[in-house]
Amino acid sequence: MNMWYSKNNPDFEMKNSKTIIHSFTFRGHQGLTINPYQGCQHRCGYCYATYEWSPEFYDKIYAKSNAAEILENQLVSWKSKTMEPVMISSATDPYQPAEMRYGLTRKCVEVLQKYAVPYYVFTKSASISRDLELHKRYKDNCFVVWSITTCNEKIRRLIEPGTPSTYSLFATISKFVDAGVQCGINIDPILPLITDSEEEIDLIIHSCNRSGVKYVFGALLRLRADIWERMRIILKLLGLNNGIEDYKKKIYEFTEPLKPRHNIVANENYSRKLLQNLEEKVLEKGMFFDFPDFIENKRITASKKDHTASYMNQQQPTLMNYM
Repeated sequence: MNMWYSKNNPDFEMKNSKTIIHSFTFRGHQGLTINPYQGCQHRCGYCYATYEWSPEFYDKIYAKSNAAEILENQLVSWKSKTMEPVMISSATDPYQPAEMRYGLTRKCVEVLQKYAVPYYVFTKSASISRDLELHKRYKDNCFVVWSITTCNEKIRRLIEPGTPSTYSLFATISKFVDAGVQCGINIDPILPLITDSEEEIDLIIHSCNRSGVKYVFGALLRLRADIWERMRIILKLLGLNNGIEDYKKKIYEFTEPLKPRHNIVANENYSRKLLQNLEEKVLEKGMFFDFPDFIENKRITASKKDHTASYMNQQQPTLMNYM
């Protein structure tokens, strides 16, 4: 099990990658993603990226030093006539503290812009504000999504101790909205018994509305063997003495041990009621409980010879396909 909670700083190490842009399939949808880093300093206890292939996920951050060069090489040699939007990132936060040291995400974004490739940024960071002008100049062809779990600082410091305060996140989000960048908030994951109360949800929705974002969505925590081991500790530390049994018998309905690499979702009644309530609150504030289908579909016909891509964004997945 990866132990998420620690006050120690991770070790950093540079590495070279042979490829940086990868395809992925999730729930029948295909897409593209880049991960300039391996591992993440945000130390979220519920993190889905902590597979056995990365046992030091929280404690050792690998910076892919040649990420931008490899990305450009891959785009220049791209054989298909179509290219889906690129997700930055699928298995780490592209604007975690390591980005302030290495700047690899910024370099990759500059390459994507150079080749007219649309992209999504997924982050929990306020330090993305450093690149506000970079994303602003590409605002019609990018979308920035912040993952928000709670406005309760006591809970945040326990479940995701490496993240910035929610106050600073919403201040950053407001700057991007004011700059005209397309923005969304994903309330994900919603943690049963921890962040699923009316009070918790109302605080987040109020902050979303005040920040000016138009698009809000949410999803419930999915359990996996390693995630469950961390969630057991979190429930105990928060004094939810019956939480473990409620997760097992009422909410997720499972018996231990969990199968490795097997995901469990909350029971349908609980999920439907919570998400319907969330949707109603979002709509009441005049926001969309959805994300746009992505940027307008565009046919880009400039020549690769002048270092501009010749991609046609057809049949591209929507942002919801990535969630």
